[in-house]
Amino acid sequence: MEAYKEEFIHFMVDSGVLTFGDFVTKSGRKTPFFINTGNYETGEELTRLGKYYARAIRDNFGFDFDVLFGPAYKGIPLTVATCMEAATEYGAHLRYCSNRKEVKDHGDKGILLGTHIKDGDKVVIIEDVTTAGTSIKETLPIIKAQGDVEALGLVVSVDRCERGQGEKSALAEIGEKYGLRTASIVTMHEVVECLYGKEYKGRVVIDDSMKEAIDDYYRTYGPTA
Repeated sequence: MEAYKEEFIHFMVDSGVLTFGDFVTKSGRKTPFFINTGNYETGEELTRLGKYYARAIRDNFGFDFDVLFGPAYKGIPLTVATCMEAATEYGAHLRYCSNRKEVKDHGDKGILLGTHIKDGDKVVIIEDVTTAGTSIKETLPIIKAQGDVEALGLVVSVDRCERGQGEKSALAEIGEKYGLRTASIVTMHEVVECLYGKEYKGRVVIDDSMKEAIDDYYRTYGPTA
């Protein structure tokens, strides 16, 4: 595993973003792990997060596109932080854009924040974690309503590697359904590889008991195709 991926996994643990226990997802699935990017709170944390996203985008898409789009609300700081770090680390001059939940009818009118999307623009979408693809379903029409725009792909922080609506993984389903290339900074399989049975800051984050709980989860919700 590449060093930056291990660093990112430890960063999620340190920030309280990646936690293990008993949780329920929005879709009603009982899960032993949870990713909450709302727990990134400081400027330092957002700077580091932007660097990891920028690296993943560089490795999976390159920077031959125009706009990085982050759906409201969590996607707004992700987009800004990543655009800044892409410029700082790689000299990539991406424009950032997000949507509003409600259309603004005065001042800076419209549904978009940041840049205007125009004909010929190539767009990559950035999200925290995705399972059901609801955000993409809502986001793509907004992007494509701006003109002759090409949506290239979707990048998330963690691929949960679980089944979507059918037999394939949720991220694979989204890619096929909407014609997007999909990528993540890390996958949950890489998280397990990094943390299982290894002491980190005086404790084993994924011990045998938690590993069994994760394995049980994937026996139930893992993709079968």
